Amino acid sequence: MSVNPMAYEAQFFGFTPQTFMLRIYVAFQDHLAHIMLVVEDTILNKLECIRPNKLTPSLIRRSTEQFFSLMKKIFNNLFGKMEDTLLKTVLSIPPNVLLPEDKGQEEFHYTPEQFQELQDEIDQLERQLKAESAAEQALLAELEEQKIVQAHLEGILQWFDGLENVGREEGVGNLKESFSALTKTTVKLQSVVREVEEKMNKLKK
Repeated sequence: MSVNPMAYEAQFFGFTPQTFMLRIYVAFQDHLAHIMLVVEDTILNKLECIRPNKLTPSLIRRSTEQFFSLMKKIFNNLFGKMEDTLLKTVLSIPPNVLLPEDKGQEEFHYTPEQFQELQDEIDQLERQLKAESAAEQALLAELEEQKIVQAHLEGILQWFDGLENVGREEGVGNLKESFSALTKTTVKLQSVVREVEEKMNKLKK
């Protein structure tokens, strides 16, 4: 079978010429095998009427198989020539013929340099598209992080509001002033703790 892909012919016919030839080949092989079985069965039926008969069914089967093998060799030789003729003369599109759906190529003919420029432009646009897509993904990820941070901040604000409400209930007027006083007291306590530690260290010595 031919190894030429014949893609343009496949576009026109809707199938590859090689597939068409292969189906013809397989169909003939199937019919030849079927004919051999019919011939063998006919011979066996005729021989039943002949007595005495020296031809056995196994001998007839071997003879049929030999004849079938010979016919296959003859057909393969003929089919190769027929395939070559059909693929070159019947199932091929001449190089100077353009299919109707490809007529636009006659109007828009590009030189190799122009085609390369178009290809470079396409590559550049693809790179820009990938970069914009990556930037969009990064912005979406940042937006999700901002939503998480915003949710945390809202939680902290609610916590402060709760503290302020508790402070009002306990008689604390201003939460900010209370935190300021608490901070000063903490600093004083830290200073006292350091003094005590220093005195303890001196006593140990």
